[in-house]
Amino acid sequence: MSQFRLARISLLLAAIGLNAAPALVSSAHAQAKPAAEAPKETLRPDMFKLLDPKQFQELMAAKKYAELQERITAAEAFPNRTPYEEYVINRMKLALGSSSGNDAMAMAALEFVIGSGRLTPTEQSDFTQALGNYHYNAKNYPKAIEWMKRYQKESPTPLKVRNSLIRAYYLSGDYASTKTELLPVIAEADKAGKAPEMEDLRLLGSSAAKLKDDATYIMAMERLVTYYPSDDFWTDLLNRMQRKTTWNDRFRHDVLRLEDMALKTMAPEEYVEFAERSLQAGFPTEAKKAMDQGFAAGVLSNASHKKLRDQANKQAADDAKNISKGEASAAKSKDGTGLVNLGWAYVTMDQFDKGIGFIEQGIAKGGLKKADEAKVKLGIAHAKAGKKAEAIKVFEGLKGNDGLTDLSKYWIMFLNAPAATAAAPAAAQ
Repeated sequence: MSQFRLARISLLLAAIGLNAAPALVSSAHAQAKPAAEAPKETLRPDMFKLLDPKQFQELMAAKKYAELQERITAAEAFPNRTPYEEYVINRMKLALGSSSGNDAMAMAALEFVIGSGRLTPTEQSDFTQALGNYHYNAKNYPKAIEWMKRYQKESPTPLKVRNSLIRAYYLSGDYASTKTELLPVIAEADKAGKAPEMEDLRLLGSSAAKLKDDATYIMAMERLVTYYPSDDFWTDLLNRMQRKTTWNDRFRHDVLRLEDMALKTMAPEEYVEFAERSLQAGFPTEAKKAMDQGFAAGVLSNASHKKLRDQANKQAADDAKNISKGEASAAKSKDGTGLVNLGWAYVTMDQFDKGIGFIEQGIAKGGLKKADEAKVKLGIAHAKAGKKAEAIKVFEGLKGNDGLTDLSKYWIMFLNAPAATAAAPAAAQ
C-alpha cells in the first residue's frame, strides 16, 4: 500500500518544513524590547547560531545532512535547555529526519512536538496524521491505529484517515474492527448510488471470511460482481450459492448457462459438464457451442474432449435438419413440455424469437412437472436475445427456497451489470 508512504511524505514536506523559524530570535534581540513587554521564548545566541533557520534551509537544500546533524547534536549538548529550546531542536530534527529518510528520528521528534502544546490546531492535526502514517509504513499497526484514532478524535476532519485506519486494522489482524469500519463506508456508497471502492469490498469480504461471517462475505461478493465483474468473483459467488444446504442441483444446468454468459472463460471440466448435460437433455447445439468455446479458449484439447466435440457436432447437425419436424407433435402433446424443449432448442440455434414463442406456448399450455424450470429457460432466452427488461421481469417472478431465488437474483445482477447490455447482442450474433 505504497500510496500511504507517498501521502505521509507530501504531508510532512508541506506542513513541517521550517515554519518555526520566525520564532528563532536571539536573547539579545529580546532584551532590546521595552521592559513592560513580556519576554518571548527565545534561543540562546550560541544555540541560535547552530540552528539559524536561514543556514539550516540552505544546508537542507544542499542535502548536507551530516552537517545538519552535527549542528543539532551540538545544540543538544547545551546544559539546562529550556522547554522552548527542546521544542525548536525537535522541530529541526523533524525536518532533518523527514528529508533524509531517518524515520526513527522523525517519529521521535514528531511525538515530542505533538506533546509540546505549542502547535496550532492545524499543525496538531497534520502532525498527528503524519505520525500515524509513519507507524503504518513501519508496519507498527497498533501504534498507527492509536495515532489515527487520536487524529479522528481531535481533528475537524476525522474521515481523512478512515481509509488508512481501516487498512491498519486489517493488517493488524483486527478483522472485527475492519468490518465495523467498512460497513458504513459501503452503506454510504450505496446511499449515494455510487460503486464502493473495489479494495474496500475485497477487504470486507476477506475480513468476513476470517470471521466466518458468511452473510457479510456474500454481500461483499455480490457487490464485487455487480460493480467489478470478473471470472473469479462470479465463480466464487456461484460456488457458494451451490454449497448452501438448501440448494437443489436441478438448477445446475442453468448455473452453467449463467457462467457461460457471465465468465470470459469457464474451467475445462465445466465446459465438459455443460456439454454432457446438454446432450443428455437433448440440446446438442448447446453442447456443440460449449465444446467449441472450450477449444477456442485453449482449455480443451485432449482425445476425450475431441470425441465429445465430434459427438456434439454430429447430433447438432442432425438436430438442425430435423427440428422443424417436431413442431407438430409438440403442439399436439397433452402438456407443454415438448413446446418448451422445442423452444429452447431453437434458442440454442440463435433463433430467439421463434424459440421464445414456443417456450411461452408451452408454459401457457401447462401440465409441466417443473414450471419454474421452464420459466428459467424463458428468462435466459430473453437474456440471450438481448431483451434485458423482459428477462429481468421473468426472473423477478421466480422465487423458491431450493436455490431458485438466488439463481434468479444472480441472473438479474448479471443483466444489470454495465457489460451485460453489450454482451447480450454479441451472444445473439
